[in-house]
Amino acid sequence: MQQMIAIATGGAVGALLRFWLANAIYAVTGRGFPWGTLVVNVAGSIAMGLAYILLVERLAAAPSLRALVMVGFLGAFTTFSTFSLETMQLIELGAPLRAVLNIVVSATLCVGGAWLGLVLGRAL
Repeated sequence: MQQMIAIATGGAVGALLRFWLANAIYAVTGRGFPWGTLVVNVAGSIAMGLAYILLVERLAAAPSLRALVMVGFLGAFTTFSTFSLETMQLIELGAPLRAVLNIVVSATLCVGGAWLGLVLGRAL
């Protein structure tokens, strides 16, 4: 039960932060390309790599803390389902090249972000 409460709490905070950050980015960039989702996914990927090193490898944190951060907060903060929908919308709007760009850039930067988080965590 403690882990479920931790996941729900982290999820609520992660979802709100995702909403605020993505909308702040869209206020600056507009919605012609899903920059808000991309930034959130890259930041979440970096944070997941870093959290793994710190909470699993370094600190062996309690399962409830790992669940709060990695499953709840970061699970709700990252937006893969939104990425998928926005990519399909680009295709349906007749912008297949932007859709492919979104797929390639997102996958490359998010996997790179997870690698960077692991590197940063190990350097601490």
